Amino acid sequence: MKTIPKSSFDFLRQLEKHNDRDWFSKNKHIYVREHEHIVAFADTLLFEMNKHDVIETAGGKKAVYRIYRDVRFSKNKTPYRTHFGGFFKRATAARRGSYYFHLEPGNSYAGGGFWGPEANDLKRIRDEFVYDAKPFRKILASKKFRDTFGELKGDKLKTAPKGFDRNDPSIDLIRHNQFLLLKNFSDKEVMSKNFLKELNATFKAMRPFLDYMSEVLTTDTNGISILK
Repeated sequence: MKTIPKSSFDFLRQLEKHNDRDWFSKNKHIYVREHEHIVAFADTLLFEMNKHDVIETAGGKKAVYRIYRDVRFSKNKTPYRTHFGGFFKRATAARRGSYYFHLEPGNSYAGGGFWGPEANDLKRIRDEFVYDAKPFRKILASKKFRDTFGELKGDKLKTAPKGFDRNDPSIDLIRHNQFLLLKNFSDKEVMSKNFLKELNATFKAMRPFLDYMSEVLTTDTNGISILK
């Protein structure tokens, strides 16, 4: 499966209108069919991605998220996701970061980076920005990056984090709690025969950013590898 069929979005639109267990039970056969389409798409995407990176996920079925929501700690008690999503993690300790695709009528996008960095990782990244942020800024300023992602995204503090100077020249980067890259796709783009190629190219365009972060997070502040 190299394309996303229109029927997949048709199902999601109906699910958004009828997000309850009775409707889903009666239409589960449709969900199973559409889920298989997405898994096949993810398998093909994974094959293409492994030509330019090494992905930990063994297959599309493992990469694609379940449709069932965990509502235990959520105010939103609707039982089902109204999108299809998939997650790919880079393999081995030397490669940090991950890729994500989100398919939803009117809200489809590719994402990647670091959603919730651990405290030690976050401090290491910030320390690197204090030492020398120029290589990272060069990546963010490149034409390929700006044409694909626009700018670095993610939550950030309103002021300097504890232990960092609010007047540091790199404070705009240091304030980040997340480091995310996002690219949106229209429904028409998702349904096109070129979508898999475009999605794979988007993930490939993340590599300079991910490789920079991997280098930082696998070395100490003296640039010595911390990998065993």
